[in-house]
Amino acid sequence: MFIPIIQGFSVRHSTSALLSVAIASLMATTTVHAGTSEQHCPSFLAVDGAPEPSHKGEFTFSPFTHHWAYSAEHKPVVLVALDEQLPGNRFCGLAFFSNSFGQPSTYVYAGQQYNNLMGNPNVFVKVTAGILYGYVGKYQDKVPLNHGGFSPAIIPSIGYRLNEHDSVQVKVLGNAGLMFSYGRSF
Repeated sequence: MFIPIIQGFSVRHSTSALLSVAIASLMATTTVHAGTSEQHCPSFLAVDGAPEPSHKGEFTFSPFTHHWAYSAEHKPVVLVALDEQLPGNRFCGLAFFSNSFGQPSTYVYAGQQYNNLMGNPNVFVKVTAGILYGYVGKYQDKVPLNHGGFSPAIIPSIGYRLNEHDSVQVKVLGNAGLMFSYGRSF
């Protein structure tokens, strides 16, 4: 599923379109998979013998990214992502976002979550690794190792669980900035 962002299309409309796609995907996933054990992530990512996760997945929405350095070329960054949880606190997922230069972008990833950071059951750390697509044209050199718009990425984040289903997270985007997001487990 790919949403082209047309030049002149407002950020408000882009945000609404991305959010609509994410919510539709979330609803389709929970409706189709309710009561089934079907898995979309590769099975080798799961830890053998680890307990099943307490939630099937997580929906993430990020309305704001802070850049370390100002650039007149920077545009608002909006992200929606959907993760599938696996045994062993692992997960895989797909994110759609408008990058810092207004280009539609995608991140396909796998990750590990570490809970109870510093003995606090509400604090956690996540690390994802995957393939990023979307920095093309004159912005292709804005991410390292970019080849034809594709580049590897590793994104660490720290989060705080507000309750059983809701969390807030801060993702470290290398030397570019910080992304602030909300997560909803389902």
